[in-house]
Formats: sequence, C-alpha cells, structure tokens
Amino acid sequence: MAGLAECAIIYDVSSPLRGHQRIDRRSLALHRAIAEKLRNDPSLIAIALDNIERWSRTGSHSQPYWDAWREILKRPLPEILDLLVDESERMTALRQATPFAGVLEPAERWAIYEKFNLERASSS
Repeated sequence: MAGLAECAIIYDVSSPLRGHQRIDRRSLALHRAIAEKLRNDPSLIAIALDNIERWSRTGSHSQPYWDAWREILKRPLPEILDLLVDESERMTALRQATPFAGVLEPAERWAIYEKFNLERASSS
C-alpha cells in the first residue's frame, strides 16, 4: 500500500511539471512570433518599453524582471531577437514576465494558443 501512495505522490508532482513545460514551449512560440514582427518592424520595441515604464510605476514584485528586460532592450536588435528565443533558464523565466503585450495582434496570439490546444488534445 505504501508503494501505491508513493506512486500517487510522484504522479501528482510530475503533472504540473508537464504543464509548466507546455506553457514554456507556448511562451517560446509566442516570442518567436514577436521576434519575427520585431525583425520586420523594430519600432514595435517601443510597445515593450512603454509597458515596462507603465508597469514599473506600480511597484510590482516583478520589478527585477522589468529591469532585466529594460537592459535587454538597450542592446542591438540582433541580440534582442536572439535573446527572445533563447532557451536558457534565465530567458525562460524572463518570458514569464514579458513586456511584449500588445505586439502580437489577438488573432496571431490565439492562433498560437490554438496550436497548443490541438497538440494537447491529440496527445490525450
């Protein structure tokens, strides 16, 4: 009986991990789309900078993320584009607090969400 309880605990712990991995993959896909838009129109970086400035005034616990993004956005465009899609632990964490809200049109964002919903449905 103890073995069954241990299996249940292991299962419960691993389920959210899969969920987080899926969310991280979806975030990476969103940022790939953002990078492509920025490549075609670098002026869209202004949206992220405006968001950072506005959100920084709220005194959020996310301020270290905004500061990190502010530093990234001072870099040359090719570096910004590379970092947006970098799969390092640091960039994965930073993408969770992305300042790029408003860069993708709702239809672009929802197309990526739908792709991930279809993947999840087909893997069930």
